[in-house]
Amino acid sequence: MIGRLALAALLGSVIGLERERLLWAAGLRTHMLVCVGSCLIMLVSNYGFADALGAKNVVLDPSRVAAQVVSGIGFLGAGTILLRGEVVKGLTTAASLWAVAAIGLAIGGGLYVPAVATTTFVIAILAGVKPLEERWRDRMQTRTLRIVAKRGTLSIDTLHVATGERASRVRQFTARTAEDPALDEIEVAFVRLSATSVEAIAATLRANPDVVSVETVQR
Repeated sequence: MIGRLALAALLGSVIGLERERLLWAAGLRTHMLVCVGSCLIMLVSNYGFADALGAKNVVLDPSRVAAQVVSGIGFLGAGTILLRGEVVKGLTTAASLWAVAAIGLAIGGGLYVPAVATTTFVIAILAGVKPLEERWRDRMQTRTLRIVAKRGTLSIDTLHVATGERASRVRQFTARTAEDPALDEIEVAFVRLSATSVEAIAATLRANPDVVSVETVQR
């Protein structure tokens, strides 16, 4: 039993180190405690009521105590979730705590291979998938070009010529008169375009003699 608790602390620390690296509130110690605590609950569920089994009319379900971990860990996970403006932070850490609890339960039940395999998968998801996720989000982010051009010289058709095959990525085209009546202020929003592609379009527009300035705005 002590060996199981030690293994739970070890596997919990592996996942906790990844969260600690990103300076989240639920880091190394939190993940270790959750994993060890879940393991102990599973041990109690399996072996803690052996003395009562011999009593008359006593029927025990060894899974009931352990099952409360699945729902109970949600309260701890909720404490790691923060709302900053319109962005929710901490959902991944909350999910990692939930996964660590499951790993602890597996170790307490003697399922060592699934516990180690799950730890490997969780680390791969947390550390390995993150760069791919960030690259995808960066590509999906809306980027805007703020253009100042001579009045009436830059239209949506002119823009399509400048963007070429990327014309389908234009999400919004807005034009209004600038403070100088001889100039137009135009905002063009692109979706699913990398920063490099948007900058290439900006360079093409800057080469247009009717364009006064082009500014990249990231939103």
